[in-house]
Amino acid sequence: MTDTTVMLGRSIKHVTRSVDTIITVTITPIAMLLLFRYVFGGAIQAGTDNYTNYLMPGVLLIAIASGVSYTGFRLFSDMQSGIFERFHSMPITRSSVLWGHVLTSLVSNAISAAVIVLVGLGIGFRSSAGPLAWLAVIGILAVFTLALTWVAVIAGLNASTPDGAAAFSYPLVFLPFVSSAFVPTETMPGPVRAFAENQPVTSIVNTIRALLEQQPVGNDIWVALAWCAGVLVVAYGFAMLVYKRKIA
Repeated sequence: MTDTTVMLGRSIKHVTRSVDTIITVTITPIAMLLLFRYVFGGAIQAGTDNYTNYLMPGVLLIAIASGVSYTGFRLFSDMQSGIFERFHSMPITRSSVLWGHVLTSLVSNAISAAVIVLVGLGIGFRSSAGPLAWLAVIGILAVFTLALTWVAVIAGLNASTPDGAAAFSYPLVFLPFVSSAFVPTETMPGPVRAFAENQPVTSIVNTIRALLEQQPVGNDIWVALAWCAGVLVVAYGFAMLVYKRKIA
């Protein structure tokens, strides 16, 4: 725990010194929120009087998918700089180097999500959810962030270029567009609807939306947690195998 805390502090300092990264991770989802709310919102029939409420879960997931890409980039930079070899020569827990990057992703994405929610409140986002529902939303977003971050770790360890370390996130950012994040899946053509309803983002979005509106979550919450937990366990296991091979 002590080693991981030190590595977390080091990684967070790197993030705070990279203002362009903070702006990119936060501004892009906010711009997307404003775009759908004020440009496309009038033409989209989502079956709700408050389209900002409908948008919020999907925009948060896009922000997280975009944010974790920088974990892969920072990890790749560390690998190339040779700092890993210096760390491994010290009497520290080797996995703490990875956990420092992972927990930094969790912290930075939490800040980004909080800023997006604040902007959402300014343009009409409202929630009747109580403290327990909000805690459940935060928990789901945290597990989702951890799952994608460990995927980013795999990309960062295996990449041969900085662009390759971050490129894995592009399909992840695209997934919310083929889900219930922006329009109901019932409006989609058959094959697209089948994909949208059976991919992880839809169940996660539906769960968060139901929690924020104090509606029954049904089976969506279990499907969402199963997806997140499954990706997290597999990605963590594979990332550790790759890491051990790299430092062997």
